[in-house]
Amino acid sequence: MTIAITNLQHQHVVLLGGTSGIGLATAHAALAAGASVTVVSSRSQRVAEAVARLGDRAAGYTVDLNNEAAVRGLFEQLGPFDHLVYSAGDSLQTGALADMDLDTVRQVFDVRVFGAIAAVKHAASYLRPGGSVVLTSGIASLRPQKGWVALASACSAMEGLTRALAVELAPIRVNLVSPGLVRTPLWANLSEADREALYAASGAALPVGRVGEAEDLAQTYVHLMANRHATGQAIIVDGGGVLV
Repeated sequence: MTIAITNLQHQHVVLLGGTSGIGLATAHAALAAGASVTVVSSRSQRVAEAVARLGDRAAGYTVDLNNEAAVRGLFEQLGPFDHLVYSAGDSLQTGALADMDLDTVRQVFDVRVFGAIAAVKHAASYLRPGGSVVLTSGIASLRPQKGWVALASACSAMEGLTRALAVELAPIRVNLVSPGLVRTPLWANLSEADREALYAASGAALPVGRVGEAEDLAQTYVHLMANRHATGQAIIVDGGGVLV
């Protein structure tokens, strides 16, 4: 029996939200697996910094992922490619629903859900045979805390979207990564002291004894891109967070 080696040799991976956190770590992991990468963000400085860090097999584009016409134009410009990774998301918006206006709730969905829908809609026709889409959710859908109504709802929506797309876009494979608490810029709205306290307390409560690092999640994205028999799946990588 031949055992396939996980690699992305000579493949092109496009990462929306690929300039920081999990997306940037996944870009590095895809490069290490042999791919070329294109990273996309709404912030031009982040794009330039990411491309400089990623090196010669990387390119970058600045695109407002809330602008469908801009997203369509991006894929028209890129042309055929192999894998789409969507990990874009703003800083986490939490709070009791009674104190949160609906515009804030809509903002949570704008990039995380509607941005992903627009990206897949306009990318699908450019994905080469054997290609895939890997989306991003979070364990808030399974273990919500008080004040996480908007976030948990968006995460649940992404899980349903993934399964529906896997059926509709077949044989293109569509999967989803569901992280637990990960040390990324998503927590930038907290002070450094509050962030470190959160990481320490949450990590101590996990079976693995620490919160996740972006590199931990990146391995799962690469696996889902390379594994040609995986589709419609939501893979939880949370250090055992749903167990405690």
